[in-house]
Parts: sequence; C-alpha cells; structure tokens
Amino acid sequence: MPHKRSRPGRPSISVDRVIDAAVELVDELGPADFSMRVLAQRLESSTATLYRHFAGKDAILIHVVDRVLGEAPRHVVDLPDDSTWQERLIAGAEALFRTLQQHPNVVPLFDNHVPLGPHGLAGREAAIGILLASGFPPDIAARAYTAIGHYVIGFAGQLRGGDSTDTHQDLSDFYRSLDPAHYPATVTSASFLPNSLDEEFRFGLQLLVDGLARHLS
Repeated sequence: MPHKRSRPGRPSISVDRVIDAAVELVDELGPADFSMRVLAQRLESSTATLYRHFAGKDAILIHVVDRVLGEAPRHVVDLPDDSTWQERLIAGAEALFRTLQQHPNVVPLFDNHVPLGPHGLAGREAAIGILLASGFPPDIAARAYTAIGHYVIGFAGQLRGGDSTDTHQDLSDFYRSLDPAHYPATVTSASFLPNSLDEEFRFGLQLLVDGLARHLS
C-alpha cells in the first residue's frame, strides 16, 4: 500500500506573538470583548493552539498587563546622576502614566490583576529600592510605592473618557455663571476648574511626593 501522507498542521505560534496580538486586541476592543476566539482569528490559528500555551483568557490578560508594564522604562526621562529621590520617583510614576495613556483599555485589568510578572516585579523593585536607598524604613517604602501606584492607575482610569479642551471650557463657563452669593469659592476659582488631566496628575503626584518627605528621618 502507498504510504499515507500526513496532513500538514497549522504553523506553530510563539508565546510572544500571542501576547503581542492580545495587547493589540485589548487596545482595540477592551478586555470585555477580548476572547480566545477573537484572538485565534487574529492569529489565523485555532483556540486549541492557544490552550496549549495558556489556561484561558485570564491567563493571557495577566501577560497583557505585564507586557504593557514592560513599556514603561522607555518613557523614563534621562536624569542626572545626582538627581534626588523625589525626581526619580516622579520620573517613574510619570513614565507609567504615559505608558497607560497609550493603552487606556488595559487600565481596567489592574482592578483584577496584581502585577506579578517580571516587568511588574522589576518596577516594584526599582521604586521601593529608590525609597530604601534614600533612608525610608521598609514599611513606609512599601506603603509609598502602593499609594503612588494606585494614584497613577486611578488617574489613568479617567483616560477612557477623554480629556477634551472644549469640555473644560464649557465647565469653566458654567462655574463662572453661578451665583457668587451662593458659590463664591467656585466662582472665584472658575478659571482654574477644571485643569487638564495631565496638569492635575502632575500636581497631585507632586503633593504625594512632597508629603512623603516628612517620613524621612
């Protein structure tokens, strides 16, 4: 009998390629509409192939979060060797914020996923290391890292709603039109309400870092 030729299978897909495609899809669709089926279609593969590498959707989303965190170091501004701990801490937080600005649909994933991948661990190590090296006790360093991390992610959560200059002007005009007899403080501050999201983020971040200084003995 003639030898029966085996049917060629689908080409293998690397884990990195799967994660890259997953990040693209979450950016496009958001995590709610992301699925193994949609991912398999993007990769021109099958869900069975994906399940050989990952237990399911949640496992892939953990990698999506870590892959995005791995982009943050690219956004860290160059600082001189004699920069202060405040400047280095702010630079790291701003780099994370800029990264999340590019991936607003990834931000909700931080609600359910503690970043424990290699990039998440590296970022945590760097931030806490800055504080420990500057003389903060371990408990304050850990709490400061968590507080600043939550602050950045919380602000980034507003990115999906946009940050329109026209909306800001409309709100400012509304505040200015209020009766000053009932809302004197709001009317007086109307020209500064609201600020852009970037301005509010940097102002609040500076307040957090300035407040940390009182814990440094």
